[in-house]
Amino acid sequence: MSFKTDAQDKLALQASVRTLLNHFDGEGDREGTRETPARYVKAMEFWTSGYQQEPEEVLKQFDDGAQSYDEMVFQGGIPIYSLCEHHLTPFFGIAHIGYIPQGKIVGLSKLSRLADIFARRFQVQERLTCQIASALNEHLSPLGVGVVLRCRHLCMESRGVQKTGTITYTSALHGVFKDKAPAREEFLRFVCLADARASNL
Repeated sequence: MSFKTDAQDKLALQASVRTLLNHFDGEGDREGTRETPARYVKAMEFWTSGYQQEPEEVLKQFDDGAQSYDEMVFQGGIPIYSLCEHHLTPFFGIAHIGYIPQGKIVGLSKLSRLADIFARRFQVQERLTCQIASALNEHLSPLGVGVVLRCRHLCMESRGVQKTGTITYTSALHGVFKDKAPAREEFLRFVCLADARASNL
């Protein structure tokens, strides 16, 4: 799933943003908002840049190197920024990702990059969590994969029920993290430690 915005499309998008500004502001061409349409389109291209990337572009660099390593690799507190597809408002938080290798490992930076590929799309938190876990499971074939997301959603904090500070947790588990209680408990223990540390930052 990839796309490119050509010059004509950008002009059409900017015109739509100008219409939106004029509708709600009434003075959409004043100095403060004159360049807003171009800035907004540029920002949106970044916020949705995950559509121009596929997981295999990151995960193709998996290589052997974990033949003698059979314990968990865990990375916690990965910043997540995405746009709720229901209202196009931000949701943000942190991701905790863990896996147990089965002959293959991946560079640690690739976990964050994988999370960004799916986060920089129009999303719901539940699907985002599953996509990260499924991509790791599919391309790495580990003994187990676990992903936990902890996010705040501005669509419910700044409008609607307006419950500021509400935290939503979602999880996706594969392999031994789902089927074996000791492995699952170890993963969740790492999640709790990383979550507590992130909360104090």
